[in-house]
Amino acid sequence: MNKDVLVLGAGISGLATAYWLKKEGFNVKILERNDEPGGAMETINENGFLIDFGPNSGLETTPLIAQLAEEIGIKDQMIYANEAANIRYILKNNQLMPLPTSPQAFLKTNLFSAKAKLRLMAEPFIGKSNDGYYQSMSEFVVRRLGQEFLDYAIDPFVSGVFAGDPSKLSVKSAFPKLYRLEEIYGGLIKGTIKGARERKKNKEKSKQSAKMFSFINGMQTFPKAISNQLSDIEYNTQLKKIEKLSKGFKVYYSKNGEEKSIETEILLSTIPAYVLSSLINFDDNLKSHLNDIYYPPVMVLYLGFDKKDINRELDGFGYLIPSKEKKSYLGAIWSSTIFPNRAEQDKASFTLFIGGARSPHLFESDKDKLIDKVLNEFKQVTSISGDPVIMRHKLWNKAIPQYNIGYIEHERYFEQFEKEHKGFFLSGNYRGGISVGDCVKNSKITFNRIVNNV
Repeated sequence: MNKDVLVLGAGISGLATAYWLKKEGFNVKILERNDEPGGAMETINENGFLIDFGPNSGLETTPLIAQLAEEIGIKDQMIYANEAANIRYILKNNQLMPLPTSPQAFLKTNLFSAKAKLRLMAEPFIGKSNDGYYQSMSEFVVRRLGQEFLDYAIDPFVSGVFAGDPSKLSVKSAFPKLYRLEEIYGGLIKGTIKGARERKKNKEKSKQSAKMFSFINGMQTFPKAISNQLSDIEYNTQLKKIEKLSKGFKVYYSKNGEEKSIETEILLSTIPAYVLSSLINFDDNLKSHLNDIYYPPVMVLYLGFDKKDINRELDGFGYLIPSKEKKSYLGAIWSSTIFPNRAEQDKASFTLFIGGARSPHLFESDKDKLIDKVLNEFKQVTSISGDPVIMRHKLWNKAIPQYNIGYIEHERYFEQFEKEHKGFFLSGNYRGGISVGDCVKNSKITFNRIVNNV
């Protein structure tokens, strides 16, 4: 198929879709504002420490991930998480408590009271709700599982995945597979058991059972390897405007002070919603929907310590912090425990997350004071006596799109927009899920939409 496609953005969504398109015979050109591929996947090496400032890992929820890694020649660099990473801790009363992963562990844990445990056992007898698109994650969880389960399991989990606020996220848009357990099977416990058979048939895995992966040299290995398969990527470009033509579209951009433009009949945008909204001048409704998507600020704080200064065993993935615990950060990943090659043998590395939809106000105060406060809280929780040997941070002013209540209205309009503006396709992590696995899965869905509609 000898057709030209222009892709905006060289993050994982744009690169993976471009790869499938090129494989099908399309001529693909990508415009990227940064000087390298990856988008939010950003990995650096410094003084023996490997730092991922974006996603630290992915879940192998779709066989497309391994297929892509195999085809682009990095399957041998793909690594899976240490078994210790199966242990997840939750902070409660300043103590780290393992999140139970079996019925026996749940009955024994001190993370939940006896009352909360009895309440959970009532879940199979709770009826279905009405339209989940307008139901928050908090409402859904309290109704099905009770308040305590929201406070000490779901609230920190939502912060860990979305950096989000469960009282604002739409359960059906943000966690469609979770809501589907109720919608199809009548409950979460019933659905978990019965849904396992369905997943086995379509070769997909739930996020609970999927293996956690990265690459020996960090997550940016993935987009860099895909980009090596694509011959036409123009970096350091500043997009200016997208104009609709009688047939196709015209994209204006600049590079090194030079004004440029490209005409194309097939245009795929994988750039963030708020960036695309500033470029569109022919559909005010699209601009409005894109502008309404909230991206909270998140700071990634990376810390490295001498192991001799750490006075507890690093025997897990890390920990998440419920909002009830009133800390200045959302949680911490024990990076060097999970994957090899993250720190030298006598060092340990950690990645902390600050802000998000729960506490964007934190960035209104002095940055250095905020980091000092987080560092002191972290050292106390993790029983660390010394100072960090490395400390780096990156603030993502607009980090993760929030699939808040009513998000379905955006999703419906995006479908309508593609029908009304033939040849213009919308993708990225504001459509179909925010995780690495979601983006790879959706790259194939986007590829099929393009192939079937041009």
